[in-house]
Amino acid sequence: MSDKLSFRTSMDFTYGEPKQMVVGVARIVADNPGPFTFKGTNTYIVGTSELAIVDPGPGGDAHLAAVMKAVAGRPVTHIVLTHTHHDHFDGLPEMVAATGAKTAGFGRKVAQPGRVRRSASGAEHVDRDFVPDIALGHGDTLRAGGRTFSALHTPGHAPDHLALALDGDDGVLFSGDHVMGWNTSVVAPPEGRMLDYMRSLDLLLGRTQDRVYLPGHGDRIDSPQRWVKAFIIHRNAREMAILDAIKGGQETIRKVVGVVYRGLDARLVDAACLSVQAHVEHLHDRGLVRVAGQLSSDHELSAA
Repeated sequence: MSDKLSFRTSMDFTYGEPKQMVVGVARIVADNPGPFTFKGTNTYIVGTSELAIVDPGPGGDAHLAAVMKAVAGRPVTHIVLTHTHHDHFDGLPEMVAATGAKTAGFGRKVAQPGRVRRSASGAEHVDRDFVPDIALGHGDTLRAGGRTFSALHTPGHAPDHLALALDGDDGVLFSGDHVMGWNTSVVAPPEGRMLDYMRSLDLLLGRTQDRVYLPGHGDRIDSPQRWVKAFIIHRNAREMAILDAIKGGQETIRKVVGVVYRGLDARLVDAACLSVQAHVEHLHDRGLVRVAGQLSSDHELSAA
């Protein structure tokens, strides 16, 4: 591919059936397709005689049964989370109960546990803390399923987001929702932060040892640094388009969305408003945009 984005909107899979991605790593796709999840959430089974699971998925009896069928009675030592968005996380309690595995991840502390709030997709969910059995910070390693994972803290899409580098000669990195081949990552305030997202892309761009990304949604990504570079170029161009729209008289985020995202699926407008908000926050931090009052989709903007 060139440095221009060209998304891969096809994917070879069957729901409930494991597919080998690289030697010792199989993928099972959860049956939760949608405009934010593509064909569904990817759950990865890592190892041979003993196993680790990366991202248990959204929950549900069918997905759990498919994963346990692929496990085939082998011991599962750990279930590792790339992040705690609900399409990756909600199946965790049932999968822990079925396997007895320890949990590992960055961890999450919410401001108001039990609060019901709406995600970028429009779905309502209950905020709750996540305290893993093993907390992984940037640079930490975990021996799980007979393999070694190295954690990279890659916030932006979510503050607790980890990419997970796998030992071995394949150069495999579980990229979660930070880098996917089917679409750009949603960066939705207040959890999503564009400055963090861009810094996390820069971190991955420098990792030339990574040769395959296994993302949270969509198919494997080969030549991943070219994809990361394309995402950086895309985000910078989008930010300049947003700034040009504001300079051109589009004085609210919602009006900017109408100019920058022409022909957008109506189901994605609210998410696009949040994405533009993340860019506007970044532009504001850089002194390029002025904001009148608390930033929202209908508050007045102007170029600095």
